[in-house]
Amino acid sequence: MMLCSTKCSELVFFINGKRITEKNPDPEEMLLGYLRRKVGLTGTKYGCGGGGCGACTAMLSKYEPILDRVLHYTVNTCLQPICALHGTSVVTVEGIGSTKTKLHPVQERIAKAHGSQCGFCTPGMVMSMYTLLRNKPQPDMEDIREALGGNLCRCTGYRPIIDGFKTFCGATDCCQNGDGDDSCCKSNGSYCSNQSKDMSDELCDMRNSLPLDPTQDLIFPPELLLMRKNQESSRLYFKGERVKWISVEDLEDLLELKAEYPDARLVVGNTTVGPQMMLKDVHHPLIIYAGGLSELSRIKWTDHGLTVGAACSLSLLKETLEAAVRRLEPEKARVYQALVATLRCLAGKQIRNMATLGGNILSANPKYDLNSILAAAGCILHVISKDGKRDIPLDEDFFTGFGKTVLKPSEVLHAVDIPISRPWEFVWAYRQALRREFAFSIVNAGMRVTLREGTDEVESLQVFYGGVAPTLLKARRTCKELTGRPWREELLEDACRLLQEEVDLSQGANGGKEEYRKTLVLSFFFKFYMQVLLELREKLVTDAQSSKDPVGRPRMHQASFQQATGEAQYYDDIPPVRGELFVSMVTSTRAHAKILSIDASEAVAMPGVVTFISSGDVPGQNRRLWFNNIEELFAEEEVICVGQIIGAVVAQTREQAKRAAGRVKVTYEDLLPLFFTIEEAIEHQSFFNPKRKLERGDVDKAFEEVDCVLEGELYMGGQEHFYMETQGVIAVPRAEAGEMDLFVASQHAAFTQEVVGMTLGIDSNKITCHVKRLGGGFGGKVMKIAALSAITATAAHKTGQAVRCVLDRSDDMLITSGRHPFLGKYKVGFMRDGTVLAVDMIYYSNGGCTLDESSFIMEKALLHMDNGYGIPHLRGRGLVCKTYLPSYTAFRGFGGPQGLTMIESVLQEVATCCGLPAERVRQLNMYRDKESITHHKQLFSPRDMLRCWDQCLEKAQYHARRQAIQLFNAHNHWKKRGICAVPLKFGIGFSKGFYNQGAALVNIYKDGSVLVSHGGTEMGQGINTKAMQIASRILKVPMSLIHIKETCTGNVPNAAPSAASFGTDAVGMAVKDACEKLMNRLEPVMQKHPSYTWPQTVVEAYCQKISLSTTGFFMGPHTNVDWESGEGNAYYYFTFGACCSEVEIDCLTGDHKNIRTDIVMDVGMSLNPALDIGQIEGGFVQGVGLYTIEELQFSPEGVLMTRGPSQYKIPALCDVPPQLNVHLLPDSHNPHAIYSSKGIGEPPVFFGCTVFFAVKEAIAAARRERGLSDSFPLSSPATAEKIRMACEDQFTKMV
Repeated sequence: MMLCSTKCSELVFFINGKRITEKNPDPEEMLLGYLRRKVGLTGTKYGCGGGGCGACTAMLSKYEPILDRVLHYTVNTCLQPICALHGTSVVTVEGIGSTKTKLHPVQERIAKAHGSQCGFCTPGMVMSMYTLLRNKPQPDMEDIREALGGNLCRCTGYRPIIDGFKTFCGATDCCQNGDGDDSCCKSNGSYCSNQSKDMSDELCDMRNSLPLDPTQDLIFPPELLLMRKNQESSRLYFKGERVKWISVEDLEDLLELKAEYPDARLVVGNTTVGPQMMLKDVHHPLIIYAGGLSELSRIKWTDHGLTVGAACSLSLLKETLEAAVRRLEPEKARVYQALVATLRCLAGKQIRNMATLGGNILSANPKYDLNSILAAAGCILHVISKDGKRDIPLDEDFFTGFGKTVLKPSEVLHAVDIPISRPWEFVWAYRQALRREFAFSIVNAGMRVTLREGTDEVESLQVFYGGVAPTLLKARRTCKELTGRPWREELLEDACRLLQEEVDLSQGANGGKEEYRKTLVLSFFFKFYMQVLLELREKLVTDAQSSKDPVGRPRMHQASFQQATGEAQYYDDIPPVRGELFVSMVTSTRAHAKILSIDASEAVAMPGVVTFISSGDVPGQNRRLWFNNIEELFAEEEVICVGQIIGAVVAQTREQAKRAAGRVKVTYEDLLPLFFTIEEAIEHQSFFNPKRKLERGDVDKAFEEVDCVLEGELYMGGQEHFYMETQGVIAVPRAEAGEMDLFVASQHAAFTQEVVGMTLGIDSNKITCHVKRLGGGFGGKVMKIAALSAITATAAHKTGQAVRCVLDRSDDMLITSGRHPFLGKYKVGFMRDGTVLAVDMIYYSNGGCTLDESSFIMEKALLHMDNGYGIPHLRGRGLVCKTYLPSYTAFRGFGGPQGLTMIESVLQEVATCCGLPAERVRQLNMYRDKESITHHKQLFSPRDMLRCWDQCLEKAQYHARRQAIQLFNAHNHWKKRGICAVPLKFGIGFSKGFYNQGAALVNIYKDGSVLVSHGGTEMGQGINTKAMQIASRILKVPMSLIHIKETCTGNVPNAAPSAASFGTDAVGMAVKDACEKLMNRLEPVMQKHPSYTWPQTVVEAYCQKISLSTTGFFMGPHTNVDWESGEGNAYYYFTFGACCSEVEIDCLTGDHKNIRTDIVMDVGMSLNPALDIGQIEGGFVQGVGLYTIEELQFSPEGVLMTRGPSQYKIPALCDVPPQLNVHLLPDSHNPHAIYSSKGIGEPPVFFGCTVFFAVKEAIAAARRERGLSDSFPLSSPATAEKIRMACEDQFTKMV
């Protein structure tokens, strides 16, 4: 075809509803110049001429037959050739409204919001927003931000522009910081404080703004609609002075033209050719325009993914991919997610509306972001020509130079296959530019790694970079060397070395910034490495470990399915032994009395009763010495609390035993003194020995140097364990040598074995304790169960039959008691800025009638009295009060929460006195030195504690929410809110060093199965699961081959209690030790027979007479405190954390609502994040009960009144904050414990105090409003009663 003789076509389009006909348009003329010079519409501005500022924005509309709808989209008119406008409608800023006729709401609102200063960018801003509203009349804020992404403003800082436009998405206030009323600056203080409310209203009043009425917008010209629907399309030819333009009729026409004119430039969006022609004066004699071909714009789904037409706009591609991401499973959408992330940052909205996928690829510019990710994804290009079709992989070989590809001049890119991602395939895209959006990248990258299924072995790796070479660069050598390697830290190190060698950016490389770009190359790969690791964790594959290694993964509790189906067996689920009997306790009804007589005759005469036992029936010792204090199994001559065990009835059934126990008559003679409270004990000077003291600095001298001195006290009530499974045991005597098996619910089986042996007068080697699992323990099944087991064993010894003891809830609460009540009295000296220089604290605990573990608990309280605060002069004294209540015992936290809460109360009061936020006072007084020393002279680093604190405040948005609370309180008289944040430093391990040990026994059987036994007790904390994870890692076998049958004193002797958050540390190390011994034995066999499976290796080892059984032992640290000198390493290490809670109280009722809690916890490198987070959440909620709900109540005679769920309330679902956010501190390592983990069971209980102190802050707000002091006493738990009475008002004064 000879173009010189071809007649020029007629160009038809519309501008602002007016038909435009051009019979001789110039192909080099852009719409911007045409509007301004030929049509006289100068509202569209020239800003840059290259599509980089948005000042020239206008709206184009065209009918799309494939979608059967009219599309509205913004364009940069400076890049829009008029010859491409045939059949389209153009709307400019003049066409939507004017002051002469009527303003469009968009125009009005940007003006009212002060979004126009110099005003040059304003028309472009208006047209971007107008177009958005034509497509989406009710946009959201993200839509608005995207629409304006291609528009620049030098004057306003954009805020007022957004303020004006966001009113279209339902916001009635114009200020981004407003609170929802109709005028701006009234509530946020951004306007001058001396201005009146009316002036603030006048500043930005949207109340009378014009409503958006789409019916008033220009319609798409019917003529154009009919023209397009009737397929009135043909080849168009336009000829200018220098350039000829052909708009093709169809795909066949395009291929014929490309065959005839192979050097002609193909154009669709003109975003590459246009700037070249406009800014660089590049000349193209012939331009072939294919923007009207629907065949090149189609998008279709295939079995392998998306096939996208080369002429598809980037905006349409983005919308399609976003829809695909929402629809597809995450594993299949990784490529599309990476592309969407890239497209969101690529250029502005106007450019994305014009630019095409094919144009972006064929531009072959390494700064264009899409090629690197498309290449990494393995996309296929479908190329066509008059001679046929071919498919080409999109990779580095496709690009032959800057701006050059392997396409033949006559070929056309038809479509691009973008595949869905496969399982175990990870894809990411990266870019760095001078600006996050709307800027060319300095360096971009696309990376894809495919791992062998179920492993972390690299099956294939694709790493592409743009911006580091004249063309797209693939790191070939790096990818080849890393293939087949495990995705671990060693791979990262080698990858960085290889990339540094392979990517050559020597000095003077094109583009400059050589060192920066080289750094980006490595940084991008590091980000990719870490992000793959993150996804691997979600797929249960983590850093530096094989896919079969379960350590560090959120493994399910090993018995969870059984628990869910009811198959998990607890002690009382064990089927009865033939002839089994039941025992029920006879307890004292007097708090302090002499036993005159015990008459069990009536009870014994009852049906089914076998016998009655008391102290006289004990074959061994009824009394034992516990740290120089006598503990009686059965009370002999005197009772010292209500609930003390005097005897027991043995019967054939539970009901018979229970009824008969009530018929035992005990005659008493009441004794004095009789008291139950700490205050009464202080008055009587009734204390257990030893009395403890710790001191740092010179407290007395410091009090002489401070600005202020304050004295006060805080009382913390006790707490019932309320484990779901009550305490109990089954004692089964054996036929010879006095042997006995105990199936017992104990946290300390070895202690139970010891006490039972002493009671029966039998060596411990004949007493075997079996513990399958506990239905909760929390410290309550350490000491008391030993006595119950000894009584049951005595009954079995006497009767010669198996005896079962199962306490009912009432008896369990009466006999076993719970957490110690504490009273802290303090004197604090501080400066006016909140710096605390001296604290003198006296701790009193209610130990009850016997010592139990009260001394150790008091010691832990004293050892934690500093929490995370480096108070230079600190003195603490601890006294355990002896009262006539049931002996208080261990409870989760073991005195730590009480000790910590007291110092927090001190700082809270100091903040109140100084008129400072409590958070500021806490932060001011924290340990800061890299090497800090506790008040008991133990060296530690507070680094991770400070990190927890900072992250907690940040994640909780503490400061912003505190301001919001102040605003809430100012507007609400009867409801008040409070917020509190506290840090945590919690010692892990036993301060008595001999307990810091662990043992395990590991047996491998010939079929390859593994049996692990250890001395820990599974009580829900997941110790068995973690032990199996550790064994699985060392032995390199799946967890399915590992079994833990039970905890048994016959397998692992002399085990320490599962307590002090030390169970996994001790047991884990012991299991690790045993498994490593076994692997050392098996290693020669494995080396000799590398192809053997695990069972084959085990059989071969057996045939070689290699022992397949061994013990493991962990000798923990020697921890001890010299209480004479007041110093020593009390703990193995410290677990750190921080917590922030917000509450709302009802001042009229005292009811409170837990709104939100944020916790950041340092658990080191978690062995099992799922279990650890569960421990954190569970501990916190238990703490919520301790500090706000759970209250023990006694009668004046010392009888526990709250002996069941109807009287004693633990937290229910409604008490859990709707927002409970738990974060594990990243990048924390603990060199002291198993695989750098940390103990976590006990510390979170203390975080319940944040709710307590938040409640106190809310009460203080109410009191301040009523003219009362905001310093007032509030004891724990902060029950509704206490809250209400602290909110003194006219009603409280009336009672």
